[in-house]
Amino acid sequence: MSDFFYGIQDLFENVLFIPLDALRFLNSWWLSNIINCIFITIGFIAFFYWMKQMKIYSEEEKDTYKTIQ
Repeated sequence: MSDFFYGIQDLFENVLFIPLDALRFLNSWWLSNIINCIFITIGFIAFFYWMKQMKIYSEEEKDTYKTIQ
């Protein structure tokens, strides 16, 4: 079982973090932090999409309620 977790560790350290290792040695602040700007933009887009879907769901939910008399 530990080989499975060591495999995951190896994947992240030696394969998936190669672009981040390359960005670490750049002298430009903008180039080094462009990945953070991309993640923040994706987060904002996802948040506003989620809020739009919640608004649509909330408006549909109001129509299905029946008043008790």
